Amino acid sequence: MSLLRSAATSVAGVDRRTVLTAVGAVSLAAGVGLALRPTDSEAATATAPAATGQTPVARSRPAAAAPLAPYRTGTTLATVSTPHGTGYRRLADGPGWQRMVRTELAKPKVGRDKRRHALAAFVQFTDLHLQDVQHPLRLEYLRAAHQDVWRPHEALTVPGAVSLVERVNALRGAPVTGAPLQFVMTTGDNTDNNARSELEWFMKVMSGGRITPNTGDPRHYEGVQNSGLSLYWQPESTAGDSDKALGFPHLDGFLAAAIREVRSPGLNLPWYSTVGNHDALPLGIYGAHGDPYLAEAAIGGKKLFSVSAADAKKLQDSIWSGKDPKGAVYRDFLKSQAGGMRSVTADESRALYTPAEYLKAHLDPAYRGHGPAGHGYSSANLDAGTQYYAFRIAEDVIGISLDTTDAGGHYQGSVGSAQLKWLEKTLQDNKGSHVVVFSHHTSDSMTNQRPDPARPGEMRHTGAEVVSLLARHANVLAWVNGHKHENEITPHRNSAGGSFWEISTASHIDHPHLARIIELVDNKDGTISLFTTLIESAAPARTDFTDFSQTGLASLYRELAFNAPGAKTNLAGTAVDRNAELVLKKG
Repeated sequence: MSLLRSAATSVAGVDRRTVLTAVGAVSLAAGVGLALRPTDSEAATATAPAATGQTPVARSRPAAAAPLAPYRTGTTLATVSTPHGTGYRRLADGPGWQRMVRTELAKPKVGRDKRRHALAAFVQFTDLHLQDVQHPLRLEYLRAAHQDVWRPHEALTVPGAVSLVERVNALRGAPVTGAPLQFVMTTGDNTDNNARSELEWFMKVMSGGRITPNTGDPRHYEGVQNSGLSLYWQPESTAGDSDKALGFPHLDGFLAAAIREVRSPGLNLPWYSTVGNHDALPLGIYGAHGDPYLAEAAIGGKKLFSVSAADAKKLQDSIWSGKDPKGAVYRDFLKSQAGGMRSVTADESRALYTPAEYLKAHLDPAYRGHGPAGHGYSSANLDAGTQYYAFRIAEDVIGISLDTTDAGGHYQGSVGSAQLKWLEKTLQDNKGSHVVVFSHHTSDSMTNQRPDPARPGEMRHTGAEVVSLLARHANVLAWVNGHKHENEITPHRNSAGGSFWEISTASHIDHPHLARIIELVDNKDGTISLFTTLIESAAPARTDFTDFSQTGLASLYRELAFNAPGAKTNLAGTAVDRNAELVLKKG
């Protein structure tokens, strides 16, 4: 849910012929719905369903025909990064987290471990928040009012995310069944500040490539961490600052290392994408893509580094209240502070990207990786201006990716009537399949019913309405999401007996830097179990302050995040929100 972060680099344009050739989309009329065949993906569009026989868009790897040996290595069942000492605390390997059985929705039956049949196994990434930390629109200066708005580790999001990819690539099977992992789904806030640079970095992290996490001057860093301001950690300065006072280290060479080229191997699995508010809105907050002042400021040569605590609080309060959806207050604030801005190197790669550009990046064959083409999205989405779709996970399991962002502005979410109708029809037309729903927002953070400027007459619907709809369909097993940066697993049940689990996973920007493996298992006794197992990145828990290798920076990323001033300490959730077995009655 991180409200205040940033970014920038342009995505190559995609020729329509190239898109159609690469994608071979299967369209789906909004509110019509077609039963998904194995490997099909269906995008919500305003056109009639496409003819049959086209190349399927989405494909995940088939589930194992029979259970294999469980694979716990590299998961938090085996070990978890654990703090030691006092003050600035160092991390080291500690004991793993046990698995807890959740029985609120069904009673588990004895002997199910011997009867299990694996249905599917996949990985969820969420809230990577890849950040261009030198971007002119960033709001670091709000730290003057709220300590946790800017975090000392933010310059290391790219090596941190690459290390998470490396962890998934090293897994040899699912931790309970041993079944092969079929795909990775990232549930939004993949970028931080809606900047083209961040979007390019995200696509390369996931699909593979060389990334230079630097914008502006190609020779050196130009951000708050060499500003000389004591408000921020100045890692290479011998002068004191607010973070060094808490034990943060002096690290010569840190900034040069942070903007050095990083190589991502890309996931060795297919991956799918779900959009979050930071992917759709400038700063994750403002419906302001048409604002010429902000568009120019994003790529320009001026950046605000500090303001008074009173001014910081005033702007922060306007953000939290949601009363500035178009960014008018923010724009006027920047204009009023123009005299205090510093000069930085202008860079067009920092331009804000539009929803269409977000889709084109996913459709670009250069970022296909292990597929599928479009990573769930198709040219039908591009034509209709939608970012939701359905796809076949396995023979008897489908996935549905929702767009819960509100284009009208503000960081909380909702869905429009057309999408809600499409969701209901897709569930009805696939009632013979189990269903996993993906979104960025959690049900309780979908409270923003501001109209979509592109569809001003369309009603917006809350998370409570989505919960009610999902609970009416016995084939829905889970709703998987992020946004709140906290592990939380919630049972949902309606009066007619319908039930499903809502699985919310912590971010990979705030400690504890987690992703989640989810396994679907038929217990062959009238129940289904969903196993959730958290994973950390592949980087060692213990850091070495002299190691500025790609792996060393990923370790440092985690440790700095743990020690970030003002950071919440409860984001790992309770034991029942981490590694769990979630039992359901079979619908």
